[in-house]
Amino acid sequence: MDHIEKWGTSIDEAVELALDDLKVSRDEVNIQVLEEPSKGFFGIGAKLALVRVEKKPVEKKEIKENEIKEKKEAVKEEVKTEKKEKPSKPEKQQKKNKNSKKKEHVNIALDDVDVDSLQVVVEHEALDFLKEVSEKMGLSLEFVVRTGEDLVYIEMSGKDSRTIIGKRGQTLDAVQYLTSLVVNKDKNNYIKVVLDAENYREKRQKTLEQLANRLASKVVKTGKYVRLEPMNPYERKVIHSTLQRNGKVTTRSEGEEPYRRVIIELKK
Repeated sequence: MDHIEKWGTSIDEAVELALDDLKVSRDEVNIQVLEEPSKGFFGIGAKLALVRVEKKPVEKKEIKENEIKEKKEAVKEEVKTEKKEKPSKPEKQQKKNKNSKKKEHVNIALDDVDVDSLQVVVEHEALDFLKEVSEKMGLSLEFVVRTGEDLVYIEMSGKDSRTIIGKRGQTLDAVQYLTSLVVNKDKNNYIKVVLDAENYREKRQKTLEQLANRLASKVVKTGKYVRLEPMNPYERKVIHSTLQRNGKVTTRSEGEEPYRRVIIELKK
């Protein structure tokens, strides 16, 4: 069901009833008021509100969350299967590899990437994987792959680069995570993988820095703490680093992944 019409004593009530039936949020629909409510005269002639709520059309090339999830699970399962087939390693080496793999969940800060020192390559397993993913998603993208001793940096461009970024970089982060799994499969030493498109990483970092300073000023002015929206580890690191030298506020993180968020509060 893509649309529905609902009655209510008010427009807001009618909209909420429609959203419940469609199982969507307000930002996912278009709302049209068909009839305005009226209280009438002493209750006589009162009219209900009538609204039409319709789901917004989905872009043809939008990357679905379940598609990313399925691909992610497939790669994980492949890695898990191959590990079982290999002979066991000494406990010390296993522990080292386990700790290294934890890095796959952490986004790489731009400060960690020296692009100029990297070498452009035309063949790479990451490139093969990304071409396959983009083809299956129906995306038109071009890739430039640069490599170093322990780093793979990939720039993506093309008419669908905004699609691969996704809302607040969520799609970009998911594809980066998958690419990291592919690159580090069967590797003893962990290799960092960074994906970027339309210089998004740098733009996002500047946006977060501005946000951190603006909210810190608000905390100082009001005396009340501010709780930010959930962020990934890299974005939280930007907030913490930006306000580290601020003598009036302090920051901390709370919650569990993927809903962990930063709290900005006055220094005591």
